[in-house]
Amino acid sequence: MLSASTGTSTSAVEVQGVSPRGLWLFVLDREYFLPADQFPWFMAAAVGDVYNVELQHGHILHWPALDVDLELQSLDAPENWPMVWR
Repeated sequence: MLSASTGTSTSAVEVQGVSPRGLWLFVLDREYFLPADQFPWFMAAAVGDVYNVELQHGHILHWPALDVDLELQSLDAPENWPMVWR
C-alpha cells in the first residue's frame, strides 16, 4: 500500500529562523528576509514572541505580543513603503 501524498501546509506564515542579522519568514509560497537594521522591533523581542505571527486578511502579518503589523506588499516592494519607526 502506498502512502498518500503530503497535503498543503496548514500554516500560511512561518518564521523559519532568527539571527542577529534578521529573520526569515515563509509566507504562503514565498520566502522573505527581514534585516535587523530595517526591522529592529524583532531584535529586541523575545524569540517566542517573534515566532508568534499570524497572517490576517491574506495580506497583513501580525505579531500580537509585539503589536507589529506589516503589509505583505511592503516586503514585496519596500521602495513604495518607507519604514518609519522611533
